[in-house]
Amino acid sequence: MGLSRREVIQSAAVLAAAAVTPRIFAQPGPGQAAKPVRVGVIGCGGRGTGAAVNALEASADARVVALGDLFPERVAGARAQLKGFGERAAIEDGQCFTGFDAYKKVCALDVDYVILATPPHFRPIHLAEAVAKGKHVFLEKPCGVDPVGVRSVLASADVADKKKLCIVAGTQRRHESCYVEAMKRLHAGDLGRIVTARCYWNQGGLWMNPRQPEWSDMEWQLRNWLYFTWLSGDHIVEQHVHNLDVINWALKGHPLKCTAMGGRQCRTDPAYGNVFDHFCCEYEYADGVTVVSQCRQIDGCAGRVEEVVEGTEGKIVTMPGRAKITGKSAWNFTGDDNDPYTAEHADLIRAIQSGQQVNEARNVAHSTMTAVMGRIAAYTGKTVTWEQVMQSELSLAPSAYEFGPMPVGAVAMPGRMG
Repeated sequence: MGLSRREVIQSAAVLAAAAVTPRIFAQPGPGQAAKPVRVGVIGCGGRGTGAAVNALEASADARVVALGDLFPERVAGARAQLKGFGERAAIEDGQCFTGFDAYKKVCALDVDYVILATPPHFRPIHLAEAVAKGKHVFLEKPCGVDPVGVRSVLASADVADKKKLCIVAGTQRRHESCYVEAMKRLHAGDLGRIVTARCYWNQGGLWMNPRQPEWSDMEWQLRNWLYFTWLSGDHIVEQHVHNLDVINWALKGHPLKCTAMGGRQCRTDPAYGNVFDHFCCEYEYADGVTVVSQCRQIDGCAGRVEEVVEGTEGKIVTMPGRAKITGKSAWNFTGDDNDPYTAEHADLIRAIQSGQQVNEARNVAHSTMTAVMGRIAAYTGKTVTWEQVMQSELSLAPSAYEFGPMPVGAVAMPGRMG
């Protein structure tokens, strides 16, 4: 299976860490003394290790001091890949943890912020623990997979505010120069009145780890978390949330209702769990603005990853590295774009060191719920409202977090459930 653009970038960054002098983004403000920022990583796969590299590149003050993951080889792999940063990633044996409770052990340490990069199902649990222990957080997207989990994140956001803790989310487009400039122009009225929007994440398939005889049901699912709704939320939540977040950002709010369709046309083998391979949603926002969203993970099909917003006086198209307005206020981004994966950590470190709180948890929670809303609408074949998902008691959590039997939920059949 092919790798996504982000996975290619992250893999290259990790492999090059030992050979490249880090590009430092965050610098102390006037009159501020440099202060080490101690980072703990919870989830040491490609995303967690990549985020640790981003943190080390973002500031010379960053130190990765602790690692936690369910699987020992993940911790060992991350530790080995971070060695290129020398003393700034010299992680002691006693600060490496494995098991379902590894997150608690990392949060109990003397760390300034934790990176939460395990499969999305665990995000609300880990965020609640982190803020309870007074830690700042880098919160990878999505921040949950079901309404109960997303509401937990919103509750943790309130706790973070009371404790003046910083939370930066992995919705990195909000930290990318071309997107930031595009949104300034859109919100300044360069498109006139917004009338409609579209967004897309259509690509080929991703990785899959064939089941090994020694793996229990739980281990097999965790090692293939993309393909189980309880762990990933399905790809509309795990991946397409990026595009939906841009739409919420552009429209300054969340949708009011959603009607959707989707299915499992090509990835029908049980190795691919119970997720769909395509979705198409129609969201209705305030003032009658209609948004059509598409996401697909099927090989051999046309690829498209972008957002389009149309107004009475123009249209804007955004994608990583590019932004363009056509119409009355025509504009094309020609500046130097930044590395948003590093910038989000630079912004978090700067906020921690300056004491100027930032909290992105609510934005990512609303965008995650937007994606969950689309999935529920597609799975059930019903029109779903924002009020319904915000009040829903749907939880995809298993009865216990332990290795052993774990039945796979049935593939959703629209019109027959919900």
